Amino acid sequence: MASTQEKATHKNNTPSSSSSSAQVLQNWSLAAPSEDPIPKAASMAALIRPAETIADPPATKTTTSKGISIMPRAQTSHPLDPLSAAEISVAVATVRAAGATPEVRDSMRFIEVVLVEPDKHVVALADAYFFPPFQPSLLPRTKGGPVIPSKLPPRKARLVVYNKRSNETSIWIVELSEVHAATRGGHHRGKVISSKVVSNVQPPMDAMEYAECEAVVKDFPPFREAMKKRGIEDLDLVMVDPWCAGYHTNADAPSRRLAKPLIFCRTESDCPMENGYARPVEGIHVLVDMQNMVVIEFEDRKLVPLPPADPLRNYTAGETRGGVDRSDVKPLQIIQTEGPSFRINGNFIAWQKWNFRIGFTPREGLVIYSVAYIDGSRGRRPVAHRLSFVEMVVPYGDPNDPHYRKNAFDAGEDGLGKNAHSLKKGCDCLGYIKYFDAHFTNFTGGVETIENCVCLHEEDHGILWKHQDWRTGLAEVRRSRRLTVSFICTVANYEYGFFWHFYQDGKIEAEVKLTGILSLGALQPGETRKYGTTIAPGLYAPVHQHFFVARMDMAVDCKPGEAFNQVVEVNLKVEEPGKNNVHNNAFYAEEELLRSELQAMRDCNPLTARHWIVRNTRNVNRTGQLTGFKLVPGSNCLPLAGSEAKFLRRAAFLKHNLWVTPYAHDEMYPGGEFPNQNPRVGEGLATWVKQNRSLEEADVVLWYVFGVIHIPRLEDWPVMPVDRIGFMLMPHGFFNCSPAVDVPPSTTDLELKDNDIATKPIQNVIIAKL
Repeated sequence: MASTQEKATHKNNTPSSSSSSAQVLQNWSLAAPSEDPIPKAASMAALIRPAETIADPPATKTTTSKGISIMPRAQTSHPLDPLSAAEISVAVATVRAAGATPEVRDSMRFIEVVLVEPDKHVVALADAYFFPPFQPSLLPRTKGGPVIPSKLPPRKARLVVYNKRSNETSIWIVELSEVHAATRGGHHRGKVISSKVVSNVQPPMDAMEYAECEAVVKDFPPFREAMKKRGIEDLDLVMVDPWCAGYHTNADAPSRRLAKPLIFCRTESDCPMENGYARPVEGIHVLVDMQNMVVIEFEDRKLVPLPPADPLRNYTAGETRGGVDRSDVKPLQIIQTEGPSFRINGNFIAWQKWNFRIGFTPREGLVIYSVAYIDGSRGRRPVAHRLSFVEMVVPYGDPNDPHYRKNAFDAGEDGLGKNAHSLKKGCDCLGYIKYFDAHFTNFTGGVETIENCVCLHEEDHGILWKHQDWRTGLAEVRRSRRLTVSFICTVANYEYGFFWHFYQDGKIEAEVKLTGILSLGALQPGETRKYGTTIAPGLYAPVHQHFFVARMDMAVDCKPGEAFNQVVEVNLKVEEPGKNNVHNNAFYAEEELLRSELQAMRDCNPLTARHWIVRNTRNVNRTGQLTGFKLVPGSNCLPLAGSEAKFLRRAAFLKHNLWVTPYAHDEMYPGGEFPNQNPRVGEGLATWVKQNRSLEEADVVLWYVFGVIHIPRLEDWPVMPVDRIGFMLMPHGFFNCSPAVDVPPSTTDLELKDNDIATKPIQNVIIAKL
């Protein structure tokens, strides 16, 4: 992912200047080990700014013509920066050149090329001495002072490669040397570190495969005849959605690369925005061999009439096909005349007292790294090392064919990041926006770029705190401002928006917005289904669920290398009647330390206001309480399926809302890396926790599973409104007092000092139509 040119509605020209301290450190960091670039009279403090002074004075920062503050950089690629387009090209060329024969090289299909994320101590070294704002306090001090290498380790790429000829999946690790914007004459400057074939798996499907599968099915003569039986002559109207086969029987084993498409049909060729999902073509069974791209099974099982064209089927704006837009809403503009309050340096973001890095992967989409809070004299206080959504599962509750096999793993089978799309200013995002691009490899190894893939902007969020003294009539109020980082992806019929919100009172909120179009089924005349809602003549929407898994590699008040976190569960208890509860009104919070992985398999319980706290076992606040962040669940559910449901073979992680594991670099995906056609029961989280590793004082990872039950309503037709679900990470004893939560905010908490990033005003301006 690369930064694009800043998009803004107002310019704020400010003279630019360079940072002399950054230049000194840059020269030092690139010096040979034998050189002594530090003047003996100069102290370390004079060369490296401490973490707590994250905001540069005006003379040491650069401001673009767009008004966004850019902090100086010492090197070009931070160890956590996503691979650039050039690095992806080099990695692909390196692996292709390593193929044993021309046939092998020609058969290589590139599923994924991602950064090999370095060990945490490498990230700490980079943040301490190689990239501003320099934070030497990240590294532990030794008696002789820190030993600083002359350069960081080389970056590495990890490639998942599918061999179309042999039907084999392999994983390659490539070391990247300095990569320039363009390689010369096809020359690659990478080095293969390792490669291995992974047996009995199928990697995620690719958009190129989907397009080819649709063409193959449409060209299959029995399929064309089946369409004619249904009155469909124009095959350009037909939509073939190649869903992964999943795993239901041994016939779905990964020895073959399979897809079981769903069929739909539009009514008009001249309406590109028509809702084709409004006319499902049922009764047809198709099985496609995606390796050889041939139809291997076809059966026209039942003739179900196509639902009639509905006048409300389209989703274009304006008075078309019977729909009427609301005309009484006046324009709303978000204006920041002084520019945004955040600052950026590549993928490093600083806003208020927060700082973090933005990453992006083809599978997870947005990744948030190195989250920290700048807390006055205590300096930089880490909160989390890595935050992302690592899997999502959508099981349907209709036992009829083909809906029983709808249980998509949208991250593991398709990729949330690879299905992301460009965001549009004024529609997807409002206000003063910074966009980031994302780079991916396509199936054949070319590099594709999604422009404006990630949106960073500020939002006014209503009242944060208010109090009025009834005696004096005087009132104090603080408005809430939050920084939002987001991306949106489309997986077939559904859209998913993923948002991370950072608040001024120390909260972090994760939110998923579900919208798009329903995946529907056709009905025989007069037929109804109790497993869904009839939403139009001959048309119904099956009940289903959406589950998301957030992986949170926590680091509350922990420097790299420290493992001083534990997880505590909190439940509210009603006091037993008796001498301690003579009025029968008493209740209290009871804490339980989750000591091991098996004990930490937990579910939400709204009846006891259950939540969990990640605590640092060594740090306390001024009242002597251990510092921590608590995970506060939002609305949630568990799978509404029997214990023997086939999709739970691959999704055993859905059986609990919370899992906790000690950090392990190879434990990334709760259902295993390759859930597509996976025959292995309980792979991933359900297997890892059987080790029952200790969590009493560890480098803990939280896996929070949250979901929503979707019982479609008539109002959902023709498109889905936005459902919102999520959770909150809230400071719990992390500060001396929780700002703007339980007590009035002090000047330190909310009113920024001179060395903080100033909060610039946001205005909501209503402009009346003339």
